[in-house]
Amino acid sequence: MCGIVGYIGYRDAYPIIIKGLHRLEYRGYDSAGIALYDKDLKVYKKAGKVSDLENFVKDVNLKGSIGMGHTRWATHGAPSDRNSHPHSSGDRKLTIIHNGIIENYGVIKETLLAKGHVFKSDTDTEVLIHLVEDIQKETGLDLYEAVRITLNKVIGAYAIVIMSADEPDELIAARKGSPMVIGVGKGEYFIASDATPIVEYTKNVIYLNDNEIAQVKRDSLLIKNIDNTVQTPYIQELDMKLEALEKGGYDHFMIKEIYEQARSIRDCLRGRIYPSQGKVQLGGIKEYADKLKNIDRIVIVACGTSWHAGLVGEYLIEEYARVPVEVEYASEFRYRNPIINSKDVVIAISQSGETADTMAALEIAKERGATIFGICNVVGASIPRITDAGVYTHAGPEIGVASTKAFTAQVTVLTLIAFYIAQQRGTITQSKLVEYLTELDEIPALVERTLQCNDHVKEIAARFKDSNNCLFLGRGSSFPVALEGALKLKEISYIHAEGYPAAEMKHGPIALIDADLPVIFIATKNSSYEKVVSNIQEVKARGGHVIAIVTEGDTQVRDMAEYVIEIPQTDDAFVPLLATIPLQLLAYHIAVMRGCNVDQPRNLAKSVTVE
Repeated sequence: MCGIVGYIGYRDAYPIIIKGLHRLEYRGYDSAGIALYDKDLKVYKKAGKVSDLENFVKDVNLKGSIGMGHTRWATHGAPSDRNSHPHSSGDRKLTIIHNGIIENYGVIKETLLAKGHVFKSDTDTEVLIHLVEDIQKETGLDLYEAVRITLNKVIGAYAIVIMSADEPDELIAARKGSPMVIGVGKGEYFIASDATPIVEYTKNVIYLNDNEIAQVKRDSLLIKNIDNTVQTPYIQELDMKLEALEKGGYDHFMIKEIYEQARSIRDCLRGRIYPSQGKVQLGGIKEYADKLKNIDRIVIVACGTSWHAGLVGEYLIEEYARVPVEVEYASEFRYRNPIINSKDVVIAISQSGETADTMAALEIAKERGATIFGICNVVGASIPRITDAGVYTHAGPEIGVASTKAFTAQVTVLTLIAFYIAQQRGTITQSKLVEYLTELDEIPALVERTLQCNDHVKEIAARFKDSNNCLFLGRGSSFPVALEGALKLKEISYIHAEGYPAAEMKHGPIALIDADLPVIFIATKNSSYEKVVSNIQEVKARGGHVIAIVTEGDTQVRDMAEYVIEIPQTDDAFVPLLATIPLQLLAYHIAVMRGCNVDQPRNLAKSVTVE
């Protein structure tokens, strides 16, 4: 959701900024722009891709050792050159880039219009920079102080960077509700929405907190909060490798990340399970072990793919830890009056750790006294910083907009949490825990075996790439897998797809079945196997095309289905980690065959940091 890059130092800013914008393309955007200072302030912006911006500026002077760039995701105002960032003040001496939404921009705009301000875009961002200009002219304050006063007058979320022709040796950066990180170099600083544009130049970063404003100069950094109190920044070292941000020979980031799942699950498990001892160790929530023995309820809040992972977690935690679990859409949870108390544990799941709805849901839970845990992939993100405790997934950077390895890493963490709570509560025997953990330890190897189905899945994709609709069905913990499979297909191929519990098919979706409808079943050998077989027969009787994910060696479903995709035998608890992989591959290959932009599907952003 919008990308920000800023640089001040001794190098040419443009190459750093444009490379940074390319690194941020995964976040989703519809236009791009840059601002540079070299004797005067220059702004260039263009609707379209970063490559369109590069072509637009190829013949202009791009000198300057201070600058900033932006990829915009349209909120106020349609995608266009004039609505693209950066936006300038009326006197053209100030320019701003902004991620977020200024909720009271309409009232501010009316006041500024009455004072004679003229606006050239439809955006809330232009209103913000005009307000800074207005305050500076009325008060005579320097830029830093004018920005601080301005931000006390606005309501909403923002991550901003501002440049001034009158104060050309500094960048002003601030955040509230939208992420921002500052990279610390020698005689230079880098600013970005996340660490991906920075890791190439420095490993030392500062994550700005909400309501903090930074004055960034070539050789100094001053951070205050919005109340004018000086803050002492905490510098931490990035645990990110540059090669993780490259495709590494793959055609797309998505297929690379699908193939990284054996490694990401292994990294997630490392140091956390001791199979021979029957022990799970989660240092991030260790201090709450006693509380977990006596909790009344767990509430999981998440959005999108993370919500599907939460549903898998519900099955696992209730089955093994015997604790009631509710899984809530964070976007709904925050707008009702949920019953939460101090005996509850609320778990927030977010790949980025910046999902706006999930953060808002956590604030509600915190106000009501619940213990809040986070499951997140990004160290230093907002959610890990506002939760009481949590567990990182260690999946590594995920660049493809459609989550793949993030989902299986989240499910892995939830599996660990389920067994950890069961261990604390004594709802599982030591011998059983040894058995489960031994099998869980083998999952990365089984994932590698599962990925061998790729060529077969590609053949199936060729058969159904022109379908208009698709149905995904599963029972038990395979139902969330069906939901996730449907989401992946519609996200990147734009085929309408729905996931349902297989038993619910007869309560409505069966009306959709005809000779044109592919129906994908998760039909692995488990306690519901015979029921799923019956559902398959019902689809076949109505002429639907059956594609089945089955346990290796299954012959009963093979004789019934048009296509089968085998996954290795594993316990029911771990089927979601394997069964989801063929569905990811199916969505990927269908999308590629349909000519879709797999890594950057239309209308989608990687991280939804505004409502």
